[in-house]
Amino acid sequence: MTVTLAVMSGVLAAVFLGSGGAKLAGAASMRKSADHLGLSFQNFRLVGVAEVAGAVGLLIGLAVKPLGVAAAIGLFLTMAGAVVYHRRASDSVGETLPAAVIALVAAALAVLFAQSM
Repeated sequence: MTVTLAVMSGVLAAVFLGSGGAKLAGAASMRKSADHLGLSFQNFRLVGVAEVAGAVGLLIGLAVKPLGVAAAIGLFLTMAGAVVYHRRASDSVGETLPAAVIALVAAALAVLFAQSM
């Protein structure tokens, strides 16, 4: 289970470091996404901060398991919020599905962290 935990944490951390980093850097695609979802870019940047913090929390959580649980739960909640915002923007299921899948992966990771304590 340790290998699974490490691999899933690394992959999820990479996803969120990329996404959060792009939000923090002010990438044009992220500005467009914020506008589409009805968020100010300042608020979208705060989501980026949460994503980067969660990614770092996952990696540190490999050594400090309670932090890993908290980070995974936080990322789950972040992605659950993303699903809500995508649905409010009348996005299709195909456009909403990636956020939903990542939310489920984060939830599974929270369970794995909890079981490894």
